[in-house]
Amino acid sequence: MSQPKTNPYLQLLEIPAGYLNIMGYVDRSEVNGPGCRAVIWVQGCLRECPSCFNPASWSFETNQLITVEHLAEKILSEPSHQGVTFSGGEPFWQAPALADLARRVKAAGLNVMSFTGFTLEQLQDPQGPAGAQDLLNQLDILIDGAYVESLAIHSPDSLVSSSNQRVHVFNPALQDQLTWASDQIEIHVLKDGSRIVTGYWGQVNLAEWD
Repeated sequence: MSQPKTNPYLQLLEIPAGYLNIMGYVDRSEVNGPGCRAVIWVQGCLRECPSCFNPASWSFETNQLITVEHLAEKILSEPSHQGVTFSGGEPFWQAPALADLARRVKAAGLNVMSFTGFTLEQLQDPQGPAGAQDLLNQLDILIDGAYVESLAIHSPDSLVSSSNQRVHVFNPALQDQLTWASDQIEIHVLKDGSRIVTGYWGQVNLAEWD
């Protein structure tokens, strides 16, 4: 007999103030938004979409608890970073902490982008995830909509992975920098020999936080 799932909302409440529960992190990515970026995959998603790229991100169990302050310092210590991308998992379930992180890196001149399975309209609704509007206010780019396998796009010219998804550019200065392609992968080999594969066909393998 299978065990009932733990209530994800209760698990979110267990994350200490000022912390994020993340699945993974990578420096210097060029397939997750414009330019060279840090990418954060948060832990926890309720959708469980068929053919999800990161099924390891579904659980809301504690994976890696990282302070926002430490994460901001890590991102800003890499001079090649032009921006930060939030992915997952579902970033907007941890919107308050991500909004705090976004403010810190934007103060240093970086831009911030996020993926979400929600639509923009759902995030703007008062019944949306807690802190959603605060995070939206910090974003330069949002890609919204859940991945739908039957609507998948396999094209080096597409910014999104399925045709229902939309790209919202809130910062006009980035309008001419929408040059990444969803149909790309990127492999990062870490110091311990482990690998993180990210991009459209990417399966993110969690690396230990250093």
